[in-house]
Amino acid sequence: MSNQDLERGGTKARGNQNPAGNYTNPYYVETSEHQWTSWLIPMFVVANIAVFIVAMYVNNCPRNNLKFEGACVAKFLGRFSFQPLRENPLFGPSSSTLEKLGALKWDRVVNGNQGWRLITCIWLHAGVIHLLANMLSLVFIGIRLEQQFGFGRVGLIYLISGLGGSILSSLFIQRNISVGASGALFGLLGAMLSELLTNWTIYTNKAAALFTLIIIIAINLAVGILPHVDNFAHIGGFMSGFLLGFILLIRPQFGYLEGRHLPATARVKSKHKAYQYILLLVAVVLLIVWFTVGLVMVFKGENGNKHCSWCHYLSCVPTSKWKCGN
Repeated sequence: MSNQDLERGGTKARGNQNPAGNYTNPYYVETSEHQWTSWLIPMFVVANIAVFIVAMYVNNCPRNNLKFEGACVAKFLGRFSFQPLRENPLFGPSSSTLEKLGALKWDRVVNGNQGWRLITCIWLHAGVIHLLANMLSLVFIGIRLEQQFGFGRVGLIYLISGLGGSILSSLFIQRNISVGASGALFGLLGAMLSELLTNWTIYTNKAAALFTLIIIIAINLAVGILPHVDNFAHIGGFMSGFLLGFILLIRPQFGYLEGRHLPATARVKSKHKAYQYILLLVAVVLLIVWFTVGLVMVFKGENGNKHCSWCHYLSCVPTSKWKCGN
């Protein structure tokens, strides 16, 4: 992995923060909704691991390594051994292998008509460390959400948020490749935040829940300003998931479910509050505008940095310890 390659690895802290455990369960007071069995998120984890194994098989370091950066790591693994640490310190394949298998590369998307890379890149990882950090985060966040809202809604948020992250990344990161599921993971975090806001009336300890979630999100976004981390994918995924949460994770207001069992003559609460419908409508409009404008700009070859001279600081802030380069 060269120094110019980007992994969407800003979710590393989530594996240790366990945001799902801190947020979703203790504050919710409505108990009569159906609890789903989580199977899609574990399947996503298996799929990501399987794709990484395939990437290492294709990489075949002992055969393809030119030894300019040193010898392969863990040679006892045979063709599954890792690239030299000077090339890829995350214990993974080479940049050329990732690009061959579908890493996000602006030139390939725009000039090579390979728009499918906007999706395939979210299933690739730069190395074992990158993979473990993201999969731990996915387990902690995704399983709890899937148990509460079902595989359909959570799966849509994951995939659409991953696409949203790839779109924003393509607009601002145009000289390097980018891989990782962190855009999709940030989408789940964004959906958790909007779910809390739109279902505000059914939660207790609301301030504590909101504060906890905002701190977790801020820490993970802050990690993204380190060099070689694609924070634009994180931000794009977060924005997409935040809007999707208002649309897909809306809950009935407190007391509605119990009210369905009252006599027909009894006054039953409306299923949702007016502000929930307003937030849903606004989110639908913004989501359509965001994806339409974003995709048009990507395939027209627009460079987001020309329209926003300071936005590059969102992904890397230079210090005395490191430089951001391109």
